[in-house]
Amino acid sequence: MTHERRVLVSGAGGFIGRWSVPELRRLGYEVHAVLSGNADREVPEQLLGAKIHVADLLDESRVDELFREAKPTHLLHFAWIATPGLYWDSAENFRWVSASEHLLRCFGAHGGRRVVMAGSCAEYDWSRVEVCDELASPLANESAGALSPYAECKIALQRTLAEFGRREHLSTAWGRIFFQFGPHEHPDRLVPSVICNLLMNREALCSQGSQVRSFLYVADVGAAFAALLDSELEGPVNIGSGEGIALADFINRMARLIGRPDLVRLGARPTPAREPALLLPKVHRLRDEVRWRPRLTLNEGLNDTIAWWRSRLLAGTGDAGPQ
Repeated sequence: MTHERRVLVSGAGGFIGRWSVPELRRLGYEVHAVLSGNADREVPEQLLGAKIHVADLLDESRVDELFREAKPTHLLHFAWIATPGLYWDSAENFRWVSASEHLLRCFGAHGGRRVVMAGSCAEYDWSRVEVCDELASPLANESAGALSPYAECKIALQRTLAEFGRREHLSTAWGRIFFQFGPHEHPDRLVPSVICNLLMNREALCSQGSQVRSFLYVADVGAAFAALLDSELEGPVNIGSGEGIALADFINRMARLIGRPDLVRLGARPTPAREPALLLPKVHRLRDEVRWRPRLTLNEGLNDTIAWWRSRLLAGTGDAGPQ
């Protein structure tokens, strides 16, 4: 018997994508998880119960084959370049726009019903907005003089998605991710860098930390996307906690949970030039229309993340795991 709701999850082996799968299965979807790399690569434990497909989504012929195999009714698209230090200005962003557009066309041609794609808070104009409203806040543009290829490509794809949905009578939504943390994050990013240094009794060299941000545990980010896909809400939706915290306070909270606040060195690094002082999401659409709430508090998410990194370090595996 054909399953009524089949979802294809691209980037299912990534930092966020893997965490959408358990919630999608709980909601009753047959999950087809797409992984990059080799067929013998390690499959994340979160994908247990999903049907695994290994595919290069930049290969259009393989994508055509993938949709003939899976015949999804729903599409949840995470796959994109995300390498720290590279993704912001990489020309690969333009390749992923083209690949994502082809993915969307294939989905429509095979009778797909609803698609949700992952966007970013980088789409907003940080020079003109501090608390971001999906339906009212201005997006970045070239006249602002600071439009990165990453932001440019995400904005372009969101517009393509909305127009394709209107033209093809397809239900579409776009999740703008703010700041997330948790197991399997790249070790060069803020949270794992601070945690690992402190667990190894090394100084954590940080910026002054006056910037205010909103952090959400990655399992909740994945669950929020699953809930958005399962809803009928259309258009852009912020994915975040909505609660602001200064980076210095966030870093010190991690340090206290580990028991090494003495090793934190605020102001030892310069604040990145692109960093706005305040950047927070309004989450009324996610909270009131999707009716979704985070499962874990900030401290609970940090404790889980610290425990995961401690286990990796004790096992002698300091990498971020399969992406």
